[in-house]
Amino acid sequence: MKNITNCKKGFLLWPVMVAVFIAVLLLGGLSIWLAGDINLTNRAIAREEALRIAEAGIDYYLWRLSGSPEDYLTNPGPIHQEFMDDGIEKGFFNLEIIPPSSGSSAIKLRSQGVSYLREREVKRTIEVVFGVPSLARYAVLSDSTMRFYEGAEIFGPIHSNDGIRFDGIAHGLVSSAVANYSDPDHGGGKEFGVHTHVYPVDPLPPAEVPLRPDVFKAGRQFPVPAVDFSDIISDMAIMKTKAQNGGHYIDSSGESGYRIFLKEDNSYDLFKVTNLTSLPSQCNNNRGQSGWGSWSIAPGGEEFLDNFSLPDNSLIFVEDDVWVEGKIDKARITIVAGRFPEAPAKWAQITVNNNLLYTNYDGQDLISLIAQGNINTGWESADNLRIDAVLVSQNGRVGQYYFKPPSQAAVYCGPHHIKDKILIYGMVISKDRYGFSYTDGTGYQIREIHYDNNLFYNPPSFLIPSDGYYGIISWREVK
Repeated sequence: MKNITNCKKGFLLWPVMVAVFIAVLLLGGLSIWLAGDINLTNRAIAREEALRIAEAGIDYYLWRLSGSPEDYLTNPGPIHQEFMDDGIEKGFFNLEIIPPSSGSSAIKLRSQGVSYLREREVKRTIEVVFGVPSLARYAVLSDSTMRFYEGAEIFGPIHSNDGIRFDGIAHGLVSSAVANYSDPDHGGGKEFGVHTHVYPVDPLPPAEVPLRPDVFKAGRQFPVPAVDFSDIISDMAIMKTKAQNGGHYIDSSGESGYRIFLKEDNSYDLFKVTNLTSLPSQCNNNRGQSGWGSWSIAPGGEEFLDNFSLPDNSLIFVEDDVWVEGKIDKARITIVAGRFPEAPAKWAQITVNNNLLYTNYDGQDLISLIAQGNINTGWESADNLRIDAVLVSQNGRVGQYYFKPPSQAAVYCGPHHIKDKILIYGMVISKDRYGFSYTDGTGYQIREIHYDNNLFYNPPSFLIPSDGYYGIISWREVK
């Protein structure tokens, strides 16, 4: 009996040992899991710390730019800086500075933050683009009265230093520097600085201004401060000098002017224009428009001169009239037409009769056309025309000449007096009255203007930035 009792005691010991063994395994696994979890937590904390250090590098460089907007010229980097917190060094950041490309004002910065919170360094990198807000903030800007007929649709802000009649659809704020004005298109009392004749026609001042969200999707505002055009466009003589020193300067053709055909390989073909299309004999300049004509190149009316790479400073200055078309890819180019000595009767003009296009719509591509006089679409311009560009008329207007409609069989400017659609992607700056259509239905039936948002922080070099500090245009983490 005694031996049997001892056997039972030994038998009971095995389950206890198994239970202890399992408990030890579970505790060991739990310890390993806890250690791994703590390790992941510490790594996550270190990664957040590295991101905080990288952002501190961005703040540091913004501080440098606020004191010296061209710091990237005098201190091109790279920059290494320790990161201190409560007097303790927690890591460091490395800054790589990518200066603006030719014709741009945007600065790219890569900030790598490194944390010491773990035995080995933990790194994270942020890439940002800085820019100063510019005056290039409008889809259409004019120093004169403007009228937008039915068929006009504008995506972006519109402003005039005079009155605006708007009968299309405006997706951005429409503003005027005047409280009321006399519309030159008809008699009667003064109308609101921004008004519409879309039914029901706006009442006359001093009546209350109706909201009209059917026309003004983002509202209208008047009077507001005028825009000083002298702050927008650089002096023509200065641009000519810059073209002669680092750009391309093209002297007078001795003929009708030049055609520039932009190409996707960052080059352009240059042609001398020798002969323009003649308008029908019945056509006449019955509105007395300055420089009126077909502004269309006759078949065989040009001579190929050469192919040129785009200039280093992205500026082409032509002391003659210019026709421009083509397509660019990852390029920024400004084409200026101006004659000296300056005289209204000799102001140089720019004409776009065929598509002028970007490949990229993220700010990499930019075309700026600056005319001393008008920027035109000619009599034989494309029925469906797209212009990707900033269009600037320093002294004249952006638009199309008036070609008399076929009111009589023998008196007309057909068959090119009526066209389908023009789409402008960029910005229009017109000293005088803008317009690609007329009250009798001639011109482009559909007019669309889409503001290029990239212009706000990354404008053409001729547009002077407004007073202010650099801000962040874009932010992304680089993996």
